Amino acid sequence: MRSNIKYWLTGLVALLIILIAGMYIHQTNHFNKNVTINNIAVGGLTAKQAFEKVKGTSGATKVYVDNKLVYQSKPMKAKFTNDDEQKFNQALKKQFSLLPSHKAIELAVKPDNFDESSLNTAKSKVTEQVQQLNAKRKAPVDAYAIYRNDKVSIVPAVNGTKYNLQNAINQLNNQAGSTKINIVLHNEKPLSANSKTVKNEQQQLEKLKGKKVTYLVQDKKYNFASSQIITEATYRNGKFNFNTAALNKQIKKINNEQATLGKPFKFRTHSGAEITTTANGSYGWKISEKKAGDSLTKAIINGQQEVNGKNDIEGTGYNTTGLGYNVTTNHGIGNTYAEVLLADQRAYFYKDGKCVLESDIVSGTNNEGNKTPKGVWYIMYQQSPSVLRGQNDDGSSYASKVNYWSPFTETGCGFHDASWRHNWSKTAYLNDGSHGCINMQPSIAGQAYHDLEKDEPVIVY
Repeated sequence: MRSNIKYWLTGLVALLIILIAGMYIHQTNHFNKNVTINNIAVGGLTAKQAFEKVKGTSGATKVYVDNKLVYQSKPMKAKFTNDDEQKFNQALKKQFSLLPSHKAIELAVKPDNFDESSLNTAKSKVTEQVQQLNAKRKAPVDAYAIYRNDKVSIVPAVNGTKYNLQNAINQLNNQAGSTKINIVLHNEKPLSANSKTVKNEQQQLEKLKGKKVTYLVQDKKYNFASSQIITEATYRNGKFNFNTAALNKQIKKINNEQATLGKPFKFRTHSGAEITTTANGSYGWKISEKKAGDSLTKAIINGQQEVNGKNDIEGTGYNTTGLGYNVTTNHGIGNTYAEVLLADQRAYFYKDGKCVLESDIVSGTNNEGNKTPKGVWYIMYQQSPSVLRGQNDDGSSYASKVNYWSPFTETGCGFHDASWRHNWSKTAYLNDGSHGCINMQPSIAGQAYHDLEKDEPVIVY
């Protein structure tokens, strides 16, 4: 009895193996029932039979977007060569299933004479149609991680109604070769809070928490925590994005206490008197809020504990890098400078605290258009020889050749020789002055030129 059962079981297993093997062989060599290639039914056919059936087809290619015709090509006969038969073997493998399937599968095989230009035109039409449909639709918003108040949180995604154009183009590409292509539109999907991308954003932002940086400005140190530097931060596409509004308040305090740009200077004149200049002028420095934000957030990212503010200063006028940061003597002006006393029509040139030259001058005519501006300026550059160009009070133009030119304002004021001048009296500037420049006698202008240097302060009072 037992031998009979064993015999029947062995036979049953053998039969199943034969059936499975036969089914596998059949499935390997035949398309499933509801498979089409280029809109032609090939269910039950071998790759070769399908090739023979499809290769003689002809007609126009029609492209539909959600069943709406958006493009139709010119009619043509598909030209498949014997080399194209391999493409049908690949299509057979693509739809393979171990058990027979009734699932509708549409496959496309490009013929040898496939018109790529027609496909490009179809892509343009599909793109145009999708963009037109998207005009009044809302785009989805990806989830993202954000740093605030020294904490990291996740902002959830927001679904939209906008159609996914790339998905539509991919469908078109996958069906290229078919005479009827129907593209089904799908909405764009936002990046979810659980995605690897958002999790990575969160991990990167966590690195910002609890950091401290010392900011050195001249001889003072300021200790900042992450939350005092960064108001908000995100991490997108491998890059941090910072809002440093919190730091801006700190930088304003530093500039109020230490910066010199746009402020009056205390100054000890040649006579020993201490004066306060006007706040006008271009000489000085201040900390740039943007530069400070960049350098301090970079320090947090790199684990740097101290940042020197000298790399974050800015200025105004010809030299925007800022001047006088390292100068602490003479209230920030230093010991090398040019001093212009308008009331006495006299100029003094100092090197390392020593007056190396003093000279009579003629400054700008004493009217609103030509007055030499008061304030602390700086020598922008020097040029020898040069040609000074501008307009006279009557509107006519002038071009005056000079041997020595050292401008200190962007409006065109500077030291130069004035060979054409005959009136060198102390009161010449009242009615017969310059257009704002400091006129110097040719016999002494050369020495003044060589005593001056680029970026040197010029105090006019």
